[in-house]
Amino acid sequence: MPELTWQKSTYSAQGANCVYVAATPTGTVHLRESDDPDVILTTTRSPLLSLIRTLKEDSQRR
Repeated sequence: MPELTWQKSTYSAQGANCVYVAATPTGTVHLRESDDPDVILTTTRSPLLSLIRTLKEDSQRR
């Protein structure tokens, strides 16, 4: 796997509970949490955007 450049999500709370994102030129997106950085979730842009859109819609309904 190529070297990934991790970026902290702007939606992460201050402190130790942060989500980090890294994208590759091929469209793969990697996600990890600061409390367990060795566990990496890998997906592509489309499913991730769908998840984020759904979570935003759900939070607006509350």
